Amino acid sequence: MSYTYEQLSKMTVVQLRQIADGIDHEATKGHSTMHKEKLLPALCQALGIEAHAHHEAMGIDKTKIKMEIRALKKERDTALQNKDSQKLHEVRDKIHKLKRELRKHIV
Repeated sequence: MSYTYEQLSKMTVVQLRQIADGIDHEATKGHSTMHKEKLLPALCQALGIEAHAHHEAMGIDKTKIKMEIRALKKERDTALQNKDSQKLHEVRDKIHKLKRELRKHIV
């Protein structure tokens, strides 16, 4: 059976050790004495799973927003060089709002 990182992270140490019993991999050697903090990354390595949670932005176009943020950062740098504090404030505010919008939609 294939597992995801989220499924493994919600399991107990006993359940993780049972899964490790069936895996013959160098990372899971000594699994019977490992704590969850050590066992979870070892299982992920043995199973070929990325050892971190993935987040998805639902209901928005993440790529478009990130492109806007990159463009605004260039404008910010220009405003800093020109010492235009009004423009700098506006651009920083837009960047902040876009980043908050992204975080709000992450699941």
